[in-house]
Amino acid sequence: MERKTLQNLEHDNLSQLFIVQGPRRPLTGTSRQLGYAEIMKIAPLLFLVAMFAGSAQAADLTVSVRGADGKPVPDAVVTVYPNGQPTKGPIKFDWPYRVAQQNIQFNPFVLIVPAGAEVSFPNLDKVRHHVYSFSAGNKFELKLYGREENRTVQLNAVGVAAIGCNIHDQMVGFIKVVDTAYAAKSDANGNAVIHGIPDGPVVAKVWHPYLRALKNEKTLNTASVHGAARETTTVELRAPSPH
Repeated sequence: MERKTLQNLEHDNLSQLFIVQGPRRPLTGTSRQLGYAEIMKIAPLLFLVAMFAGSAQAADLTVSVRGADGKPVPDAVVTVYPNGQPTKGPIKFDWPYRVAQQNIQFNPFVLIVPAGAEVSFPNLDKVRHHVYSFSAGNKFELKLYGREENRTVQLNAVGVAAIGCNIHDQMVGFIKVVDTAYAAKSDANGNAVIHGIPDGPVVAKVWHPYLRALKNEKTLNTASVHGAARETTTVELRAPSPH
């Protein structure tokens, strides 16, 4: 199919923009030339506006998570559901779906993955590990394997997979399995930023493995997003269980 140039596209768009109803007075040669010249001056701007009109309908949400003492809370997972609905179709996040065993701990401590994702568990320690989860819907067991070996597990159930090591009880980690493309984890400053949310009503939640609430989750006050939205939320955390 013949490809249209930028000038062709501008001309096509302008021919639609400048149609008027009813009888029209014929243009003289001079006025016709001046009118066309003026139109072509603004044509690039109109074309850019048409191109980026759709992108202006996306919003960003920044959630600052604080503890009862006012200090930032890292590793809190914020999820956003436009119109309160899960995402239709496949979900893909930018970060690797990977939980390493390193320095006798899980890294990262909290990982977000979409339902159905395959998560890798590389062993970067000099000792062997036996990784498992007893969480409903996401139970698995990776029996003893050594340094620079890797195992993978598919997590299908939306919710949380709490993971541990059968050899080293102090090793604890969490995988938050989500059904929305709009999710982020709070950083060391307690901030979670989610980009590209469709403008309009939303249901937003924050989850943390030690949050004192039903299913360790709290609904945020944000009920709709437009442009750059921001919320600060305070959560009460319990002490981690002793091992």
